[in-house]
Parts: sequence; structure tokens; C-alpha cells
Amino acid sequence: MTAPNLRNRYLQDSIQTASPAKLLIMLYDRLVLDLAQGEEALRAGELETAHEKITHAQEIVIELQVSLDVEAWSGAPGLANLYGYLITELIGANIAKSPERVAVCRGFVEPLRDAWRDAAAAAVAG
Repeated sequence: MTAPNLRNRYLQDSIQTASPAKLLIMLYDRLVLDLAQGEEALRAGELETAHEKITHAQEIVIELQVSLDVEAWSGAPGLANLYGYLITELIGANIAKSPERVAVCRGFVEPLRDAWRDAAAAAVAG
């Protein structure tokens, strides 16, 4: 098996065996990475790369939005609204080629990622 095939197999195995909390953190980590790379690509004038990264970020936010159970906890409707805002902003950022709008989205997502990571660590420790 080639190195890329081994890496893909490892990634698939990691995803398939991850707990729901770990999957959520993995999605947020990738979302932050896509946003950072999309913003950087826009600043560098690499529009095709920026489009790919921002579009992938949108797909992740959509996945987070559709998998959110708004009945599960009182903060869920607010989080759903934030996801809707992020999707709208990312579409606008992609159309306008605005790294600033992508940065604003990243500013919302990074603290959420950190909060979910802290909550998962507390659950494991507690």
C-alpha cells in the first residue's frame, strides 16, 4: 500500500472509531484550518484555493447545522442561528473575495472549537 493510501486509511479509521465529541472537535479543527487557509489565500490573491477552502468551510458549517439537535439543550437554537450567519457570511466572503469577512467568521469559530474541546476534556476527566 502506498503512503497516501495508508494515510487515507488511517484517517478513515480515525473518523469511524471516534466518539461523537471527538468527531465534533475534528470538524471544528478542520473548519478553523479551512478558514485560516481561505483567508490567507484571499490575501495572496490565490482565488481558486480560497474558493475551495471557503466552500469546504461552508460544507462543514452546514453539516454542523443539520446535525444539531435544537431540542437537546437551551443554547442549541442560538448556535443554529450562528451557523446560519456563518453560512451567509462565508458565501458573501467568497463572492466579495473578502479576507476580512472570513477572519470575522474564524473569530466566532475558534472560541467555539476551544469550548467544545474543553467540555470534552472535562467530561473525560470528570
